[in-house]
Amino acid sequence: MSTVLVLGATSDIGTAIAREFAQKKFNVQLAARDSSKLTPLQTDLSIRFNIRCTVYQFDAIDFASHLLFYQTLNPKPDIVVCVFGYMKDNESTVNSDNETLRTIHTNYTGAVSILNIVAADFASQKKGTIVGISSVAGERGRQSNYIYGSAKAGFTAYLSGLRNKLYEKGVHVVTVLPGFVYTKMTEHLNLPKLLTAHPNDVARSIYNAVQKKRNIIYVKWFWRWIMCIIRLIPEPVFKRKKL
Repeated sequence: MSTVLVLGATSDIGTAIAREFAQKKFNVQLAARDSSKLTPLQTDLSIRFNIRCTVYQFDAIDFASHLLFYQTLNPKPDIVVCVFGYMKDNESTVNSDNETLRTIHTNYTGAVSILNIVAADFASQKKGTIVGISSVAGERGRQSNYIYGSAKAGFTAYLSGLRNKLYEKGVHVVTVLPGFVYTKMTEHLNLPKLLTAHPNDVARSIYNAVQKKRNIIYVKWFWRWIMCIIRLIPEPVFKRKKL
């Protein structure tokens, strides 16, 4: 039975991903900064789906702990899903060094730190799948969230390079680009209903992408075309837009 590691399992999307893979009979490793919050989910998945579910302490921005964390995983995962993220409103982020650094380190530096370790292990085994959840916010900088968006842009570029590097090693890398998603992180936003996905939508899309070895997926699918239009807006016009 294959094993999936969910990094950021206390998030709404992380929980949905864990459930999706558990019901497909994958063993699940749950990891989060506050691992005590994972006990109810661990119990539910173990009993409901009759799979092995374990819990680990993981802090995305405690970079020095990442290697030891990965070494303690038993067994090593076949699939790693990097789902953790952090976003506050842009103005409070811009006006606080701590918030700026937390946004960048959580969404980019921390993800790169742990995935470098995973990638090295998977490359040595010549197998494995890495899934990174980035965001359409990284497709073009916008005044409403350019700190978060720039971190996600970096993460998207990192995943692209990693996919290119690991292809010849037999390791697959999936880039996930959600649009709006109803989560605790976005509950303060007035999201448009038709354009907004639910965590279960993201989870199902990720499972299907892993099975079909997709490279880049958008959730929901029409975000690919929305972002294509946004990228094509000429800069003299775009800079005047309130986006």
